[in-house]
Amino acid sequence: MSNAGVTDESSPTGQPPLKRVLGSKLLLFFVVGDIVGTGIYALTGQVAGRVGGALWLPFLLAFTVAFMTAFSYLELVGKYPRAAGAALYTHKAFNVRMLTFLVAFAVMCSGITSASSAAVAFGDTYLAEFVDLPMPLMAIAFVVVLALINFRGVRESVTTNVVLTCIEIAGLLIIIGVGVWAVLGGNGDASRLTEFNTQDQTMLVAITSATSLAFFSMVGFEDSVNMAEETKDPARVFPKAMLWGMVIAATIYILVSVTSSLLVPAEGLEAAESGALLKVIDIGAPGMPREIFSAIGLFAVVNSALINMLMASRLVYGMANERIIPKVFGAVHPARRSPWVAIVFTSALAIALVSAVDIDVLGGTTALLLLVVFAVVNVAVLVLRRDPVPHKHFRAPTVVPVLAAVFCLYLASPLSGRPPRDYVVAAVLLAVGLVLWAVNHFAMRTLQQRRHTGSSR
Repeated sequence: MSNAGVTDESSPTGQPPLKRVLGSKLLLFFVVGDIVGTGIYALTGQVAGRVGGALWLPFLLAFTVAFMTAFSYLELVGKYPRAAGAALYTHKAFNVRMLTFLVAFAVMCSGITSASSAAVAFGDTYLAEFVDLPMPLMAIAFVVVLALINFRGVRESVTTNVVLTCIEIAGLLIIIGVGVWAVLGGNGDASRLTEFNTQDQTMLVAITSATSLAFFSMVGFEDSVNMAEETKDPARVFPKAMLWGMVIAATIYILVSVTSSLLVPAEGLEAAESGALLKVIDIGAPGMPREIFSAIGLFAVVNSALINMLMASRLVYGMANERIIPKVFGAVHPARRSPWVAIVFTSALAIALVSAVDIDVLGGTTALLLLVVFAVVNVAVLVLRRDPVPHKHFRAPTVVPVLAAVFCLYLASPLSGRPPRDYVVAAVLLAVGLVLWAVNHFAMRTLQQRRHTGSSR
């Protein structure tokens, strides 16, 4: 099969194409590495605080909704194997430039805020086990190093991702191993696995509120579709790589959450905040030096941040190709073949945000924005059924995107028990997006009027 009708011709901006270097194995590591990252390492305590000891259930439900949504992404990335992901699909389905821009802005913000969350976990929790350095300085250095790796090229970036993914999976396997060892030794309380936090809330709200936050941990698969232009034969490679990657990540998540609940009460996990897994190590294997797991945690959050910054820069590049934002953002470095202007832009935003980040707020807001985006994508896949393409591609059963859209909207609504602050932060971010869209819209409109005036003389 060919590359789904995609050639290596120049992009719409006249820039050289991106390198197609991702095969099935590299893409699988990309998906697993993006999902198994900051979410499980940094948000386990917050999820436990919302649901109680039944920590495994929100991760299972979040995986189910994400897995259903992945079917829509697989159909669309097979039809349109180009960078930009959800924004591209929204543009093709509805052709409303403001809506497209807001979707792109929401997804870009989710990547940058997720990377910022990783930077906070990097400096405040895991690096703090070794050195005591100013958080803003370390965060800026962290983002700059990621930008340099990103600029170096996608091959170097995904190779780094493979190494870091193996390390972070090893860390989670240590957690699981510690749990098995402790339970075999007579430790652990299995009754916690069915305990729910029903204080001031119903069981349903406890579950759905925790699920809406746990969803932050399962959204990494969306990042991978923004790498479509750098994937070999995307229509064939994406379905297996994405679905298997999600299954692997979900299995690890559920085993880690079960282990955490067995060894540590929910209130203990919540009190530990982003260091909840370190608490599990302290109780399950008190003789193990914290520095070992802290080092692994460092690599995990670095990997999560690297992939999110890769996604954000490719999204900006893709939007420039679609003429949603100025074409300068689609500039590709002639030697490295990487979207250097997009990398500089997204890195600058991350540096601006990273020193004032609260992981809980960012996690909840990111999940909220992406749940709304995923609902739009699930509708878009149905709308785009009227736009057939000449090449073969994956097709999702119609009932799957319908149910996925309903579940995504429910988890994004106040009915799920989502705290009001998530909506406040999301509203501020979208307001900024609207301002940027208006500036870009009127600037392009003025330019067109000047060109028209000049040509009529």
